[in-house]
Amino acid sequence: MKEQQKVAIVTGAGRGIGAATATRLAAGGAAVGVLDVTADACAQTVEKINASGGTALAAPADVTDDGQVTAAVARVAAELGPPTVLVNNAGVVRDRLFEDMTDEDWNVVLDVNLRGAFLTCRAVRRHMVGVGWGRIINMSSASADGNREQVNYSSAKAGILGMTKALALELGPAGVTVNAIAPGYIVTDMTRATAARMGADFEKLQRTVARRTPVRRVGHPSDIAAAIAFLASEGAGFITGQVLYVTGGLVL
Repeated sequence: MKEQQKVAIVTGAGRGIGAATATRLAAGGAAVGVLDVTADACAQTVEKINASGGTALAAPADVTDDGQVTAAVARVAAELGPPTVLVNNAGVVRDRLFEDMTDEDWNVVLDVNLRGAFLTCRAVRRHMVGVGWGRIINMSSASADGNREQVNYSSAKAGILGMTKALALELGPAGVTVNAIAPGYIVTDMTRATAARMGADFEKLQRTVARRTPVRRVGHPSDIAAAIAFLASEGAGFITGQVLYVTGGLVL
């Protein structure tokens, strides 16, 4: 399948890694369905892509709502064509010590990060199987190995890894690959908010992380977008069920 024939869906594409990924895929010739829970954020990403000569469609949706996900995917398929690339990027954090973690903290993080990916995979599966080609890239995290104050987030991201491998086994015969990206420390609004919650200076925290990272810098959304673009490409057709750590060597 040639690049100009691809239709991609990126969730959580209103900002950060999702916006960078949508922009990168569009620059490579894909038509992109931009999904985000916030309509204004969708519109901003679409405007940027269209202004650069790309093709994008805003499809606001809450990934935890099956009806909204199904409708958004159907709209992308009707207006852009069958989606053959899916990037499950939508995610939230509710960090706190386990002893203070509420049911809501647990449910929200598992619903958005894990159930949301399940729902979008289910909605696009028939389109990919129908054309005999597909790429699913799920967003895990280095935190899947466990992280303090992230029992909920670590559990969700570890679940993503299991789902990725199971789907790779099931969908491989239909020409669909399924892989996961596990980012390390990436400079986003989410990590900025985490720094604020910790009472840490964001710039100073980045310098501290950079000193601990073998490549001596922190990551940026463009670093993750580049890895996703490769896994979504024709050249990655013999790679499936894998986890690519994009951490600058912080996780080896």
